[in-house]
Amino acid sequence: MSMPHRMVRRLEKAEALDRVAGPVSKAVQRLIGPRLVRNLLSGTNLGHPLHPPLTDVAVGAWTCSTLLDAVGGPAAEPAADMLVGAGVLAAVPTALTGLNDWADTLGAERRVGLVHAMANTTALSLYGASMAMRARGDRRAGRALGLAGFAVLSAGAYLGGHLSFVMGVNVNRTAWQQGPQDWTPVLGEDELPDSEHRTVDVDGVPIMLYRAEQRVYALEATCTHMGGPLDKGTIADGCVTCPWHGSTFRLADGGIVRGPASTPEPCFETRVHDGRIEVRVPPAGAPPRKAEGAHAGSGERMGRAARRRLARIS
Repeated sequence: MSMPHRMVRRLEKAEALDRVAGPVSKAVQRLIGPRLVRNLLSGTNLGHPLHPPLTDVAVGAWTCSTLLDAVGGPAAEPAADMLVGAGVLAAVPTALTGLNDWADTLGAERRVGLVHAMANTTALSLYGASMAMRARGDRRAGRALGLAGFAVLSAGAYLGGHLSFVMGVNVNRTAWQQGPQDWTPVLGEDELPDSEHRTVDVDGVPIMLYRAEQRVYALEATCTHMGGPLDKGTIADGCVTCPWHGSTFRLADGGIVRGPASTPEPCFETRVHDGRIEVRVPPAGAPPRKAEGAHAGSGERMGRAARRRLARIS
């Protein structure tokens, strides 16, 4: 195990960080509570989290400014200064989206994320000071502060990579689960009363079945956001809400009504055949299939009701 990796493993176990991380996380959760804020910062309408692409802007600008400071000479000074300023501006929304994602973490992930945020905040402060020195004409101090900022930024970026690629923070928790490709019986029709749900295991994939108005809905029971037990959540107005972080999905198609989820929930086709409820993954390119006995337009009406309900509570 490399030295950086050993250091991060120690960070994961540093429970003393919880005394700071806990209160800060609660404060962030209060600030990002409104639905529009949560959806925007989470990248709910983007299709994946918003934080990663924003980091490329700030890191890219500051990396280029460091390169120009090192080898660009006097002719490159205006461009280097512009890139420092661009990085500072880009770092603000980047930090906000990062705090939004971090607020949902616990334990080791929260501890590493806290140090990641502290490193990036320090880098932002150093680059802000560098920008001020450059504006005053003190290029030597500006370059030195920028170089220090780049060193701290590199450490923060390493921790960010560890969070994403080693700890799997904010990745789609259903990405490698496929479900049945052919119609597969999973439950007796009489075992699923109206307005109730059941969870079944099909080829290692947990699937939540819910019956309403003679229609059977089927969603994967693992929340795409952080792997929460969707089948333990609240079902109302044609939607299911994850009990962990409040991500809300439409039962009809798995679409997201409220973040922090940014990936729709996998949805399965259903039918009743010989008294058994069967499910399958929708064939590629096939239009959504209505379950047997479904009332025309019921899913659409339920989706509208869910949006009205969420508008009232947001």
